[in-house]
Amino acid sequence: MKAPIVDLPSWAQVSEKRRAHIGRVTAVLDEWAAQLKLKKAEALAWHDAGLLHDALRDAPEEMLRELGGDLPGFELDMLHGPAAAEFLRRQGETRTDLLDAIRYHTVGSCEWGRLGRALYMADYLEPGRKFSRADRAYLAVQVPHDFDGTFRQVVRARLEWSLREGMQLYPETVQLWNQVR
Repeated sequence: MKAPIVDLPSWAQVSEKRRAHIGRVTAVLDEWAAQLKLKKAEALAWHDAGLLHDALRDAPEEMLRELGGDLPGFELDMLHGPAAAEFLRRQGETRTDLLDAIRYHTVGSCEWGRLGRALYMADYLEPGRKFSRADRAYLAVQVPHDFDGTFRQVVRARLEWSLREGMQLYPETVQLWNQVR
């Protein structure tokens, strides 16, 4: 799938590869929002979450650490979400659900409503990722029909991958799993 061209804010710091990922995530969220017939404000929040979730993915370490705060256990490559959320907050963004979706999109959050869950799924299910393509494509189609069930499957898949690869399990992820299982 060729990624749609996205118009990122001037402060965004991303590679062309990351820009393409952002375009695919945003397109997936826009498609789901249309299929779910979301109200305009909620659909806009989904679009903005896709557009902004990785906007600081390639920012310098100093900036990520200053904006991302002191998050125990978060490695450098996990700080782009918290940093982008804090940057947006400082710029006057007041949609708490949007800020929380962006802040925790890599690890998950028990506090999320539909927006955070949708971003978490879209980030994982976007068609440009090279692993488990058929399984992920199947799950992506299911989101508008079984949002909660698909979310549970995505949380499970991400957790299983982390375990299989010997990756760190973040407390937020474990708490999320315990909530949805």
